[in-house]
Amino acid sequence: MDLQLRGRRALVTGGTRGLGRGIVERLAEEGCAVALCARDADAVEDAVAALRTAGATAWGEAADVTDEEALRGVVDGAAEALGGLDLLVVCAGGAVGSPALVETGAGDWRTTLDLNVVHASTAVAAAVPHLRASSAASVLVIASVSGSRPQPKSQYAAAKAAQIALARSLGRELGPLGVRVNALSPGSILFEGGGWARRRDADPEAFARFLEAELPEGRLGTVDEVADAAAWLLSPRASWVNGTELVVDGAQGAPGMAGY
Repeated sequence: MDLQLRGRRALVTGGTRGLGRGIVERLAEEGCAVALCARDADAVEDAVAALRTAGATAWGEAADVTDEEALRGVVDGAAEALGGLDLLVVCAGGAVGSPALVETGAGDWRTTLDLNVVHASTAVAAAVPHLRASSAASVLVIASVSGSRPQPKSQYAAAKAAQIALARSLGRELGPLGVRVNALSPGSILFEGGGWARRRDADPEAFARFLEAELPEGRLGTVDEVADAAAWLLSPRASWVNGTELVVDGAQGAPGMAGY
């Protein structure tokens, strides 16, 4: 299937590693010009160089997505470098603080919400003037199954639930402007250097028990599987999909290894 993405212009936050990097590479393979940001300037430079070597039009800038001015600058810079924006993927995220509520301070909650929810809303708001000029504008918020299932870090679960609600609300609000907004919620995804690879290596027996109990296929998902879903959801082929959540989790049960 031709996803009709060739010539589209995309910005991905958190685009140097993991899911963000996989989505950037998939969009580039589909013929998009791509822009990305992340905190590590060297990682941004390396990612852009690799994309250009592979033949893609690519641009990047280092930025902390919790810095509103810097994030807005990235959005405007990407639009200027690429000649506009058609697609925005909000992928940077994470959590700070303990899995235990009583050991987690208000600052941890604020930082986690800033990193996930405020970052997402700021990026979309900054992108709207550019996206309105597109004939196929689409925004994708990378959330998590932790937003709808019990998660040991309640601050992370709450932030991801808020991202899903944000996408639903913005789909309604921005639809009249020709901008689709959806959430994509991955389950547990394994890639080297990521959190699940560290858990596997730290306690392989518990990891094996977790796979057997919670993953019907006995494995975690891959970056490519999420990137494929993201590319379709962003594409004109999904033109009547708006304000919803796509779950990519292999029918996973619990989102974490607590108790294994």
